[in-house]
Amino acid sequence: MAKSPSFTCTACGATHTKWSGRCDACGDWNTIVEDVGLSAGGKKSLGANRGSAITLTDLQTEESPPPRTHSGIDELDRVLGGGLVPASALLVGGDPGIGKSTLLLQAAAEFARAGVKTIYVSGEEATAQVRMRAKRLGLSDAPVQLASETNLRNILTTLEAEKPGLAIIDSIQTMWSDTVDSAPGSVSQVRSAAHELTTFAKRKGVSVILVGHVTKDGQIAGPRVVEHMVDTVLYFEGERGHQFRILRAVKNRFGPADEIGVFEMTGRGLEQVTNPSALFLSERGKPSAGSVVFAGIEGTRPVLVELQALVAPSPHSQPRRTVVGWDGGRLAMILAVLEARCGIPFAGLDVYLNVAGGMKISEPAADLAVAAALLSAREDAALPEGAVVFGEISLSGALRPAPQTENRLKEAQKLGFTTALAPSGGKAIETSGIKVQQMQDLTSFVGEVFGAG
Repeated sequence: MAKSPSFTCTACGATHTKWSGRCDACGDWNTIVEDVGLSAGGKKSLGANRGSAITLTDLQTEESPPPRTHSGIDELDRVLGGGLVPASALLVGGDPGIGKSTLLLQAAAEFARAGVKTIYVSGEEATAQVRMRAKRLGLSDAPVQLASETNLRNILTTLEAEKPGLAIIDSIQTMWSDTVDSAPGSVSQVRSAAHELTTFAKRKGVSVILVGHVTKDGQIAGPRVVEHMVDTVLYFEGERGHQFRILRAVKNRFGPADEIGVFEMTGRGLEQVTNPSALFLSERGKPSAGSVVFAGIEGTRPVLVELQALVAPSPHSQPRRTVVGWDGGRLAMILAVLEARCGIPFAGLDVYLNVAGGMKISEPAADLAVAAALLSAREDAALPEGAVVFGEISLSGALRPAPQTENRLKEAQKLGFTTALAPSGGKAIETSGIKVQQMQDLTSFVGEVFGAG
C-alpha cells in the first residue's frame, strides 16, 4: 500500500498531512512543500521517512576537556591519557595468562575505593575464583560488585538498573546475544556484543572496559571492526619468562597513542614501575661484545633498553636471521646497508638479535644501536662503557637524527651514562655530564667506534 505523502514548512519545520497555502504553526504563506524521500532504493533503503536535524558547530567552538577519574595506578592513568573518561569504551587485549584479569581487578578496586561504582562481570570464571584472586591481591575490602554471566541481555538489564560508573566485561568473546544465531565467540556474536555494550556506554554515561582474546599473531581475536567501535585499544605485552609487563595504547581518542605503562609481576599482583629504564638495565653487567644500550622513546617517555646481538659462523647453507622484540625486515635492511655501504659482509654467519627484558621496539631510531650491536658481536669488541646509541640509518648509509634527542640524553644522564653516539645534523644539545659524539654517516661511525672503515 502506497505511503501517503507528507509536507513540511520550510520556515518552522512543522509537518502537515496535506498541502495548504498558509502554515498553521508559524503563519507564513507559501512555505509548505512536499517531502522528498531520503533514498530511492529498495525495501531496505531509508525511504521517505525523515529524521531529526542535528546540531552543527564550527571549528572555533570551545568545549571543556572531558573530566577524568584517576585510578590511583599512575602507569594505567598514563596509558589512558590522564585517567578514565566517563562514557568511554576500552578494549584490552593480551596473551592468556599475561595478567589482564589481575590488572583490571586491581584497577576496579582502586576505582571503587575512589568512589566510582564498579561492576566486574566475568564470563570465564565463577565469582568464587574472582574472590580468591582478590584475597590473594589484598583487595577483599574494595567495594567492587561481582557477577558471573554471559547473557548480554541480562548484563545490560543489570547495568541499566544498577547505574554503575564503570563496568568491566571479562571477556567479550564469552558474551552471547539471543538475537544472533551463532555460537559465543563467533564473529557475529563478538561484533553484536561489542556494538551493544559500546552504544550502552554512550547512552547511559557508563565507562565500559572489554577484555579481548588475542590470536597467534598477537592481534585481538574477532573482527577488526571491534577496534573501530571503541575509544581506546590497549595491548598487554610481555614474556612469561620475564616479570615485566608492558601496557601499550595503540589507539586512544582521549590521549596519545603508543604510550606505555610498565608493570612488574609479583606475588602480590602487578606493581607499577616508575623508572622502567633502571629496571630494564638492572641485570646488565659490565660491557660485553654484542651488548648496546639504546635510548628510545615510547609514547611520551624515554626508555633505555639493552639490545643484544650474537653473530656466529653458520653450519648451514642458509644462515639464520632470528629477531626477538624488533622487526625482522628492518634487520635484513641493516645487514644489507652494512655490506653494501661499509663493505662488512655477513654471508655465512648466523645473526641473532634480542631486546632484553621482553620489550618490543618499533621506532626507526634503533637502527644505529642495532648496527652497533651487530658490529660489536661480529668483531668481538665491546662498546665504551657508559655509552648509549640512537639514530636512523638510510639506505644510502647516511645517518638521520632522531626526534626528542634532548629527552633521550636526559634519561641517559639520569642513569649515569657519560657518552652518546648519535647522528649529526640535529639540534646541538648542551647537556652537562654527557658527551655527544656526532657521526655523519655509517662509514664514519664504523671507523670511529671500531677502528675500521
